Amino acid sequence: MEEDSDRPVTLHFCTYMNDHIGFCGSIKTFPSDFVVTEINTFGQLVNETSTDSLHKSCENLSEQTEVCQQDSKRLRLSPSELCTDEKCTTVQEDGFHYDLGCMPSSAGDSEDYKADSEPECHFDKAVTLDSLLAKPIRERLSQFACQVKDMWDSKSEQVLPPDEFFLGPVHDKKVRASLHSAIRQEYPFLVTVTKCGEIIVKANQDYQELCHLVSEEEACAFLRFLDAKLKQSKFAFRPDGDKEHRTMVHHFISKKFGKLVETKSFPDSQQKVVIMVRFREKSGSKKRAAADSGMKQEIYTAFTLRKDNLETLEAISYLSSELGVLPSDFSYTGIKDKKAITYQAMVVKKVTPKRMEELGSTTGKKGVGVSNVHSVSQPLRLGQLQGNHFHVIVRDLKLQSNDCSASLKERICEAIENVKKNGFINYYGPQRFGQGQNIRTDQIGLALLNEELVKAVKLFFTPEDSDGPVNKAKKYFLQTEDAKGTLAMLPDFKVREKMLLRALNRYGVNQEGCTRGWLSIPHSMRIFYVHAYCSKIWNEAASYRIKIYGTRVVTGDLIFSGKCTDSCSLNDKVHVVTAEEEMANEYAINQVILPMAGYNIRYPTNKVGEWYHKRLASDGLQMCQFRLPALQLNVPGCYRHLLKYPHSLSYSFLKGNEEGLGPRDNPQKDSEAFLSMSFRLDPSCYATVCLGEIMKYDL
Repeated sequence: MEEDSDRPVTLHFCTYMNDHIGFCGSIKTFPSDFVVTEINTFGQLVNETSTDSLHKSCENLSEQTEVCQQDSKRLRLSPSELCTDEKCTTVQEDGFHYDLGCMPSSAGDSEDYKADSEPECHFDKAVTLDSLLAKPIRERLSQFACQVKDMWDSKSEQVLPPDEFFLGPVHDKKVRASLHSAIRQEYPFLVTVTKCGEIIVKANQDYQELCHLVSEEEACAFLRFLDAKLKQSKFAFRPDGDKEHRTMVHHFISKKFGKLVETKSFPDSQQKVVIMVRFREKSGSKKRAAADSGMKQEIYTAFTLRKDNLETLEAISYLSSELGVLPSDFSYTGIKDKKAITYQAMVVKKVTPKRMEELGSTTGKKGVGVSNVHSVSQPLRLGQLQGNHFHVIVRDLKLQSNDCSASLKERICEAIENVKKNGFINYYGPQRFGQGQNIRTDQIGLALLNEELVKAVKLFFTPEDSDGPVNKAKKYFLQTEDAKGTLAMLPDFKVREKMLLRALNRYGVNQEGCTRGWLSIPHSMRIFYVHAYCSKIWNEAASYRIKIYGTRVVTGDLIFSGKCTDSCSLNDKVHVVTAEEEMANEYAINQVILPMAGYNIRYPTNKVGEWYHKRLASDGLQMCQFRLPALQLNVPGCYRHLLKYPHSLSYSFLKGNEEGLGPRDNPQKDSEAFLSMSFRLDPSCYATVCLGEIMKYDL
């Protein structure tokens, strides 16, 4: 929740990682003191990206993990075999050459890349193995392919290739898709699979069986046809006058690839019969094609939103009103601070880029700006970012009240360097809870989890102490339960309140009416309150974990295992630290994770796990209650690192007359010093939490 307050905000669960004294100061004196810029999935600041760079998704090449160690049954590669040619124009990572100019357009990638998967064309003729693999790996793959071929050609049991050829971990799905197709196109007698993000090459037994029915050339051509997955293409075997033999071919293809293709026999001009193969249409595709033939494809327009001292939802409400679309037509990766200047990526559907650009030229006076407008094919998802960059000005600098043993600059430098080195506890920040408000979002979330929906509505409409129009409307509703009258009193930008009130006006302020009211709010807003409660529990658990065990990794702690990646389930990635691992100091505190409460997570097996169960029970919650069918909410839970670090943290001391930093209402204080800080945080990390660790002061 982005509702700021002038009252001091505290975390209430604050335990610190560092033992420095800290200092006092003020943030967010002006919105320009707190500038937040989203970092997109390509590692770019969204206010600096050009339209061209936004279209080049092929440049989003993931960092690869270390080359796996030698396995006696697999051919593996050492770092010394990787390409080191400085003149190489392709991106090189862990032995693979990723040609940025010839990446496939499809983002799909089957984790178990089998021939009976749904048709999807991954192959681009421009993508070759020479452009994807470094020369030593390319040679090893060719050697493996020759061994497989020699084994089958010799028909000797003494000529055996290795069971598998191991290419290593490739975490970028587009690169994996390119490698799968390029290998299968060049070597149809090989098959590729992905296990936990690692590509493995094996002999293709289907090829060997098919070669008993048709020639090697036909078998190779057919398997290349299958892998290319060009939906409108067809494949013809050579004319065959033997009906019994044709039946065997039909049966083989149906058995092995029947989910993907269908076959039919046709006579040719020489009175022989040809077996034709084509890809199956997806179920219902003909009906959908007929129904959609007169419909236009959905329009999505991406842009960078700049907002100044506004809630994200308030900015969306204004844009939706101006564009004539619904607020739910906008998608974004996350909400940003209110009392700040923020830049974030957004996508709106049903609006053309031209219309958005026209609107962008008129929004400045409303505290809203629009830039980097371009077409895209799909909406954004929550969490679809690499993090956020922060530029923060801290004013009113002074020593802590009980500190007189060092200079202010010494205290500041000590604090910042400590947090750079040791990190901070990864608490959810105050904006998650609306702290400083009479009712916090986590209180509403708890009422929803307990299915006390009338109570949740009344908590939602609890007013603050001021006499503004919003609080007057809320007071009126609690006194009268007159939803229609309250609607007339609320300003337009209170989107959630108006959605809920319309349903209450229609269905009444009772259990059914309040259920309908909560369902009228978009799912992302509705579940936000439940997540706020889970975040509060996580914060308390983090404090408890540090207080009882400190920075030691102990038996029963949870960490993410490095053995599984993409295809493993979330819980499969979680490892419970053993007593032997604790004795060996095998893990560091920055590897420890804590669960967000839900119905499908693992809890620590030490005192922290016991604490979770007691804490949830004290609020009347059992694990099964994280499913709320009446509200269409399921909360499976997730995991969050106990510790995080600021990246690229830099700082400097400025005078008030530098860069227009002086207080606007008191020019005489132009000589006052300010602290300027710049840093980057991972997704879902809070700058206020990082600053709280640095300053040891209630912000």
